[in-house]
Amino acid sequence: MRAIWKGAVTFGLVNVPVKVYSATEDHDIALHQVHDKDGGRIRYQRRCEVCGKVVTYDHIDKAYDDGEQTVVLTEEDFAALPAERSREVEVVEFVPSDEIDPIMFDRSYFLEPDGSSSKAYVLLRRTLEATDRTAIVRFALRQKTRLGALRVRGDVIMLQSLLWDDEVREARFPALEDTVRISAKELEMSEALVESFSSRFRPDAFTDEYQTQLRQLIEAKLEQGDALDTDATFGIQAEDDGGGETIDLMEALRRSVERTRAGGDSATA
Repeated sequence: MRAIWKGAVTFGLVNVPVKVYSATEDHDIALHQVHDKDGGRIRYQRRCEVCGKVVTYDHIDKAYDDGEQTVVLTEEDFAALPAERSREVEVVEFVPSDEIDPIMFDRSYFLEPDGSSSKAYVLLRRTLEATDRTAIVRFALRQKTRLGALRVRGDVIMLQSLLWDDEVREARFPALEDTVRISAKELEMSEALVESFSSRFRPDAFTDEYQTQLRQLIEAKLEQGDALDTDATFGIQAEDDGGGETIDLMEALRRSVERTRAGGDSATA
């Protein structure tokens, strides 16, 4: 991994020099667009509408238009902002970890101690663990002032950027509690269904089936060309055994519980 940023976590007079690394990566297969008639690659050009020339990235600035005037902002303008120049991840408060709604989480980063001494880093990590607290921080990264959370994952401190409060939409749907009646038996059966699916979460037990099948399709087309038989490659998909039958909610719950329990019994036999 390559560090994308260097700075320091600060709380009180304590200073923790760190390197910042992206904690996640995209595993999707890279595809590009082509002309369906001849396979020619489709490319997009950054063409200036004034002079008509194609412009490279190093000659592109950003601008704001309020409808009457346009203000051009250069890289030097952005770099001059005090928040952008700051290399501090400033702790503003420590909060109980369960008070942060998961919808607030955005990007994840690993923090590595930077410098000859890692004592302050280890102290912060152990303090977060011992108090079961999450540090709420402010920092600037890639031309944005961000809110973040410091938490522990294994032996590493993680920085997770948080959405600002006004970036999370409010969901306003018609009230259902006054119009929908749930019987005690339906709730009991639904809870039994949840219990039958209960397990410990193991991320490594799941794979991206779409990307696996896409890679299989690409490899098959490389071997067979456009004459590829997709039914032979992937097999004929089984029809839904529901047969279009309409069943009520209680019956659907009962059948689901029975099917799940039967599957569990056969797996342990």
